[in-house]
Amino acid sequence: MIDWSTRHDAYGPAYAIPGLLYRAIGRDQEAIDGLWGRLCHQGTITPASIAALPQLAEIAKTEGAGDWALDLAGAIAGGLLQPHGADEEVARCAATLAELRAMAAGRLRSGLAGKIYLSRLRAMLAFDGQPLWFETLDDFTDSFVTVACPHCDAPVTIAVGEYGCYSSIRDWNLGDVHQVSLRPAIPHELTGTGRMLHESAVRGGQKRLAWGLTYLFGQAECPGCGSVFGIAGEYAAAHAPAPWDFARDHTKDAL
Repeated sequence: MIDWSTRHDAYGPAYAIPGLLYRAIGRDQEAIDGLWGRLCHQGTITPASIAALPQLAEIAKTEGAGDWALDLAGAIAGGLLQPHGADEEVARCAATLAELRAMAAGRLRSGLAGKIYLSRLRAMLAFDGQPLWFETLDDFTDSFVTVACPHCDAPVTIAVGEYGCYSSIRDWNLGDVHQVSLRPAIPHELTGTGRMLHESAVRGGQKRLAWGLTYLFGQAECPGCGSVFGIAGEYAAAHAPAPWDFARDHTKDAL
């Protein structure tokens, strides 16, 4: 049993959480909204958020009725590297996170709407201990990331979307100047996270997602010095946090 009086959510002592969880099982939207607000307020998590993960996993086992719970658990997992003061409880959640990861992977089916598919894929990344790609991955409608050129250290803007697929040096007055077309990866040459994500998108019939991933995990030319570098590798080197001790090597898993 959890002593919720010793946990804090976004608004203080977490007295309301057990009642909200009970009501949310029946898809009470007010209760679901209340849990989102208290357990993942603007992406911030607390000890109560972590304490709720096992119960969210139980609710998520009921497909359809529990999809909101899987999404909320994914958002919480995506923030586990924040300072929350509950590291020991996070470590105790390793089995729960593995179970949630399996559920998210199992619900990546062909025919899902793009937004839902992307939500499940991002949740799977979060449960795998990959908050960088959980935060970065989107639908590639209008995607921008900034990386430092590894050769001249210039800040290079990478665009993937309806406005084009290019590298540039961004000028806040003139816009993206010196645009150079990106070099997409050849799908069968992808490795690691890029390969796992691309194969998942292809199996799920998510053509735009699969297309965008070849660019995100492709190469860019620095408009300043002309050197060529891997986009994902440089982005990860600059932004990736240290991995969790209990993170699994997901690249060896079959979805």
